[in-house]
Amino acid sequence: MYTSLFDIFSIGIGPSSSHTMGPMRATASFVEDLRARGVLEKVNNVQVDMYGSLALTGEGHGTPGAAVYGLLGLDAETLDLNTDHIGKVQREGRLQLGGAHNIGFCMERDIVLQKEITLPEHANGMRCRAWDNERNLLHEEYFFSIGGGAVRRRAEIGIAPPSPRTVPYNFNSCAALMELCRTEGKSVAQIVMANESSLRFRELVRRRMQIICKMMSDAIERGISTPGTLPGTLKLARRAPLIYKRLEQLFHRNETDALTIIDWINLWAFAVAEENAAGGRVVTAPTMGSAGIMPAVLRYFERYGTKSSPYTLEQGREVFLLTASAICSLYRANASISGAEVGCQGEVGVACSMAAGGLAAAMGGTNAQIENAAEIAMEHNLGLTCDPICGLVQVPCIERNAIGAVKAVNATRLALRGDGSHYVSLDSVIATMDETGRNLHAGYKETALAGLAKNALTC
Repeated sequence: MYTSLFDIFSIGIGPSSSHTMGPMRATASFVEDLRARGVLEKVNNVQVDMYGSLALTGEGHGTPGAAVYGLLGLDAETLDLNTDHIGKVQREGRLQLGGAHNIGFCMERDIVLQKEITLPEHANGMRCRAWDNERNLLHEEYFFSIGGGAVRRRAEIGIAPPSPRTVPYNFNSCAALMELCRTEGKSVAQIVMANESSLRFRELVRRRMQIICKMMSDAIERGISTPGTLPGTLKLARRAPLIYKRLEQLFHRNETDALTIIDWINLWAFAVAEENAAGGRVVTAPTMGSAGIMPAVLRYFERYGTKSSPYTLEQGREVFLLTASAICSLYRANASISGAEVGCQGEVGVACSMAAGGLAAAMGGTNAQIENAAEIAMEHNLGLTCDPICGLVQVPCIERNAIGAVKAVNATRLALRGDGSHYVSLDSVIATMDETGRNLHAGYKETALAGLAKNALTC
């Protein structure tokens, strides 16, 4: 099943696509259900129950606040981050449901973290309920945050979502994608552009990709220039501003080091990952926990790669995003991008694979080299656990973004130094990632019950 580029790269509020964006979209959908049923004005109180990973790491991931954003009817792309919406609700004990209907609301009472219960459908489950003033149940719905900000209702779990329209090139495997490229005489990017252009005007596709690139770049610049401490119990200091200052000093002193490029890649990934951890606005790529990898590798292409690329800067950016989205579509169809389902290999691993394939394409690589780069990147992320300390998207998540970005560039360089032939296919790596993730102990899948979360610190 083909997944649109704009379902993969969406703009949201950090720190987690599964635990922040997903719940925000779920509660917003619930409010729209109430409005569609004509009962919004009858609501006296609502309750949101979180289950599984959403409950276990919800507080560290900002899940309760995200649920409130959705109940208020706020949109992640336009939300004013300088307004303390959550504080206002907490102070007043009231909430403007859908921005239109005032009800009593207490976050400690009306958002319930059911830490002992995991729903059978998915590790990220939630239930929304609304009652009138006589305690009659007006509406109840179960939602599941399946990764990358995507949400499914209980009735939709296990059912492939329909495409908005039939696309000219549907593919469910890399082998099928490579065959399409061969028979049609197209690159991976051209296949994806043809699909996206069938869903909306080509100029709108290009304009939206420009916005995505700008959002990624803006997140880097904010992360570089914003000092201070990240929210949460770890009191982790932001490192990106200090790294940037030191790199600038080296530059002005004309000090040379063959590995300084790696320092810059690390910086760019840190900047975005720290913005995400602070609850800033970032682009899912494919999730928020891995949101620093694609911008860092794209910035690497912009600064260093264009010199040997056959594309102009703007063309290269488009090819990068289009190709990366095709690779992510394969993971979404055949595995998962949810840390709660398959561990961090589904987040940082997939982002690394996407970035490697996208960079290989932007550097003029063949379709075979693109597959090779994406395959190398994931092959060396297999088994990566999701064990955030204190349930925060900070340690080891921020550093993992930096390591993932550097690994993506290295995977690309390995692929481009070859002729595209490779022993391990991307399809086999995706199948292995899915198998490995399903077999991981639950403690290593975004529950903060094992691994570093258990052994490194006691919160």
